[in-house]
Amino acid sequence: MRSGVVVVAAAIALLAGCTSEQEQVPVIAPDTPGGSASTIAASDATGHVPPPPNAADRDYVSMMIAHHEQALAMTRFAPDRAENQTVKGLAERIRFSQEPEIGAMKQWQRTHGIVGSHGDHGSMPGMATQEQLTALGAARGKEFDRMFLELMIKHHEGAIKMATDVRASGTNVTVEEMADDVVATQSDEINRMRKLLTEL
Repeated sequence: MRSGVVVVAAAIALLAGCTSEQEQVPVIAPDTPGGSASTIAASDATGHVPPPPNAADRDYVSMMIAHHEQALAMTRFAPDRAENQTVKGLAERIRFSQEPEIGAMKQWQRTHGIVGSHGDHGSMPGMATQEQLTALGAARGKEFDRMFLELMIKHHEGAIKMATDVRASGTNVTVEEMADDVVATQSDEINRMRKLLTEL
């Protein structure tokens, strides 16, 4: 009986030692994107709050929602007007990737109490003009394919510039992750579209 008590006592002591060691493990606290993260004690972790979004974060999300919405408007022409099946597939891929991104950005806005989107479309890099959108809607076949690719390449390049800018000036980690996704996804799509242009 005594040996059992000794075993239980030893187990309790071992667990207590593990708990004590875990409490001493330092925690890496997130800083602003691109900043150096600090190390804090585990007991202080609950009181460490990441910096709130700044104006660059808020403007980026508002503008990128409108930017994505124009891209979706362009892709909706493709099923009826495009001739090249790869162009049709690319337009569908863009729509399937950017629709959920818009949803995520709008949810981010609601989380941070931000209402509405950016109204000045002309100030955003890569945006097509109304005249260009009208011409795209009127085009058919190979003419549409080429115009769509040219406009969407420029549109993607603008989105990458906006994402690169917010990565340098924003403070919100979630926005930085959104921007990283835009750079990765749209850089790949630009390469595909450029290749397609040479094949038309």
